[in-house]
Amino acid sequence: MRNKRVCIDVGGTFTDCLVMDESGLLQKFKAPTTPRDPSIGLMDAMKKAARHYHLDVREFFGQVEVLVHGTTLATNILLTGRGARAGMITTKGFRDSIEIRRGIKPIDISLYNLFIPPNEPLIPRWHRIGVEERTLANGRIFTALNEREVTDAVQALTADGVESIAICFLHSYANPANERRAAEICREVAPNVFVSTSHETLPVWREFERFNTTCVGAYVGPPVARYLTLLEQVLKESGFRGTFLMMLANGLVQNVAECIRRPVFLLHSGPAAAPSGATHLGRHLGDDDLLSVDMGGTSFDICLVNKGEIPTTTEHWENDQRVAIKMVDIASIGAGGGSIATIDSLGLLRVGPASAGADPGPACYGRGSEATVTDANLILGYVPADYFLGGEMKLDINASRKAVTPLAKQLKTDELGVAESIFHTVNANMANKITEVSTKRGYDIRQTVMIAGGGGGPIHAGFIAEALGIRKVVVPPIAALYSAFGMFAMDIGQDYARSFVTRVKGADVDTLNRIYDEMEAEASASFRAHGVDSKAIVFKRAAEMRYVGQFHEVETDMPNGKVGPETVGAAADAFARKHEELYTFAMPWKAVEILTLRLKATTPSVSFALPEVAQGSADPAGAFKRHRNCRFNGRDIDTPIYDGEKMLAGNIIPGPAIIEETTTTVVIPDAFVCSVDRYKNYTLTRR
Repeated sequence: MRNKRVCIDVGGTFTDCLVMDESGLLQKFKAPTTPRDPSIGLMDAMKKAARHYHLDVREFFGQVEVLVHGTTLATNILLTGRGARAGMITTKGFRDSIEIRRGIKPIDISLYNLFIPPNEPLIPRWHRIGVEERTLANGRIFTALNEREVTDAVQALTADGVESIAICFLHSYANPANERRAAEICREVAPNVFVSTSHETLPVWREFERFNTTCVGAYVGPPVARYLTLLEQVLKESGFRGTFLMMLANGLVQNVAECIRRPVFLLHSGPAAAPSGATHLGRHLGDDDLLSVDMGGTSFDICLVNKGEIPTTTEHWENDQRVAIKMVDIASIGAGGGSIATIDSLGLLRVGPASAGADPGPACYGRGSEATVTDANLILGYVPADYFLGGEMKLDINASRKAVTPLAKQLKTDELGVAESIFHTVNANMANKITEVSTKRGYDIRQTVMIAGGGGGPIHAGFIAEALGIRKVVVPPIAALYSAFGMFAMDIGQDYARSFVTRVKGADVDTLNRIYDEMEAEASASFRAHGVDSKAIVFKRAAEMRYVGQFHEVETDMPNGKVGPETVGAAADAFARKHEELYTFAMPWKAVEILTLRLKATTPSVSFALPEVAQGSADPAGAFKRHRNCRFNGRDIDTPIYDGEKMLAGNIIPGPAIIEETTTTVVIPDAFVCSVDRYKNYTLTRR
């Protein structure tokens, strides 16, 4: 009987696995990530889960009804430049659109740099070929597709070793007929080549955004397809017969076939789930202004949740590549447990963005030799050498000291001083990034509740909150598996978008209704193919609007059902109110126009529960484990250490103190007091 649901997040250092069994409770498991073949680390985590339930792997997989998987594979491919050798077939005269861009400068170079290198597109010019065809903005085909030129282009590209082709035609969002036929020809001439079309990837106007997003999909598509195909085969051979879903960038999940067809949606696949976990916890805590932070082995991911609403964006850049799909608005910085500490040319200490990852990992893991944040935490006493991963991994503090020795000589200090400097530097980096996405956007970060996730988040969160003046930090019991937890809290579904450029006054409501109906029909067909009843589907409509003359749009809710002129007018009024809320002003004298119609189709997730702990008193003496010398604010303090497995609801622990969980460590600075609730959430509140 299949009665278990599993969520797995493959991170840069560890692979996290959460299992919801027939009781509705969550069980957590971790295994080291295997970068060369992530499926090995995934299976290691699943084997741990099977042993917990006293089953062999085949028996365990036979009981799994749904498996949801998040992975940073697509993001890492793009960031490291390990994508496919890709080609592009486009409308004649437009092959340089992705290189010209919008005349914008690279995002990671100072505006004052007079020697800015030229942009390097993912697909070089000699692999971009224009063919004769033309579709007008109204959808009318002005020039038929020259099929002979498409055939010649495919043959020329494949002869040069291209394994992936992006098909990007002008105005294909209005009529995709020419793109569809070109894709058919590609598959006929070169059946082994991966094909990505712009009308399937991003069917909205603005050529550069649509073309470049499609090229990103073509670049990451082949390795993503190989991984997912291999993983499906491994799961099938292991006895899995349930539903396999992938985490998407927009905070939803989708089946593997759709992900292979549109691989660009797997960018930020794992981190995109974390804010869903934060909002779920926020409902239990009674707070809806949340700061979700997730510190793993390689990165620190931030999302500001305002009034319980997870922010999304279509203005994302990844490694200087424009990605215009709708994504959860997450800001990331290279600051994790594996972030490497170095001395720059000015003699200053730098931490990150380079990371030791899972292989070789921090020096204390026994394979690496460079000093990392985890090594600093071990030297400072924050991380136990004998209880890492519940005692599964023994950490070598002598290796950490040896790794920081060269830095100590350069900085003319001792090993403890270097460790403190690494710790404070990475905290400052993370605090600055939080300020960038909050204070600099007009949000008072002091009024939020920080939800600290990731293996490193509970170690650093209290110190970051102290620096920023944040009033409360909550560390959930599943903090080390934060993104996997978020996958349980989110819905299954997909986002759909269609361009519909018109002014609100005099808008063609018949066409508007037809487009919404088409998107809803497409969504219903996708759900039916996976056994979901149409009655279980929830549709949420929206429209991107702006004042005439503006460059950016604001997404505004649109009611379901038949839309009339009065409905469109009411949506324009709602747009004006939202514009004023976001930017402090509205312009009622300006005309409003619609640019894009959007639809979010979802089916609710299955309910689940965190295990409750017994009620205890304020005195945590029953969970006391030992004392350990730890460094706080430049002082060595004999710090009480508590066993997280023995904590009870109602326990109160004043800082400085440390709670050792099996998958993470909660560090309580002396400025905070920690209380434990019935779900074993650790709430750090300022004294």
